[in-house]
Amino acid sequence: MFGCLVAGRPLQTNLQQVDETHALFELPMASAINHICVFLLGTVPFPDGYGATVHFYWPGKGFQLLGMLSNEKPSAIFRLRGTFSAVSSNDTLFAGSPASGGGPALTALLGLSIEPLPEILNEMTTLPSAISRAAPVASDATLMAERVVKHLFNYVSSFVSGGQTLTPDTQVPMALIAKWYETFMSKVQNTGLGFLENRE
Repeated sequence: MFGCLVAGRPLQTNLQQVDETHALFELPMASAINHICVFLLGTVPFPDGYGATVHFYWPGKGFQLLGMLSNEKPSAIFRLRGTFSAVSSNDTLFAGSPASGGGPALTALLGLSIEPLPEILNEMTTLPSAISRAAPVASDATLMAERVVKHLFNYVSSFVSGGQTLTPDTQVPMALIAKWYETFMSKVQNTGLGFLENRE
């Protein structure tokens, strides 16, 4: 029913069933994972009124809610690096899941929990990106503008090569700024403004 794709790795369909409503993907060498895509394979839809919450388990830190899937939203991409918070979701959801070892070859878990959509939508309101979407941007326009400019500056700086630094005299091609704008707007539409709070 589900597929999992870690950027730069083969597609995973080796889902491990925990019980009737819970399943897991094992993610070996988890410390090297930046982004992950989870999706419905298209073979079996959710029953009417149901969807799945997606959780990430980092050994020693518990499960953290990442987002959701439904028949209307059959896929999602999540950024894992630098986004794990100290607050975990319900660790008892996936009771009986295999233990994950530590070290460089650390294995993390991606958990899927099939639940009624009203419960899922209620859980989604607790995500930082949902809180950011709900908060009026105008409440602190200066802080928001600073975060947007910092995001642009960091993006442009990543293209400066060698030992050079970005100075007021550095010329930046308009195509680079246009690419940043497209990427930025796509992130805002897909995840809200929560990503601006990440310290990179």
